[in-house]
Amino acid sequence: MMGLNPRELRRALKRMGIEAEELNAVKVSIETSDGKTLEVESPQVMIIRAKGQPTMIYVVGEPREVKREVKEEAKVTISDDDVRLVAEQTGVDLETARRALEEAKGDIAEAILRLRGSP
Repeated sequence: MMGLNPRELRRALKRMGIEAEELNAVKVSIETSDGKTLEVESPQVMIIRAKGQPTMIYVVGEPREVKREVKEEAKVTISDDDVRLVAEQTGVDLETARRALEEAKGDIAEAILRLRGSP
């Protein structure tokens, strides 16, 4: 903003009911829905709050795309004995018991508690 003192700008914004706060950020990371990550090193960050409006965050700097490491979850092997045990303990069919064990990542106690409705 040419010719405008930052202090004067904050005062002018305050008179309009807008609060501006500068944040001393080291790095800003943005993860997009298509799996990309953008990072801005040493950014200038302003948080703008105005009554009745959502908070706005302005990030000024040069973004660069960063490769994200995709971690694969280890596949849990669930035995038929575990499925039968959960089914017997909870009174559900084998398919429901297997699904509960998969959701609980093989933890028999957690699967039983989930099927019984306990937290």
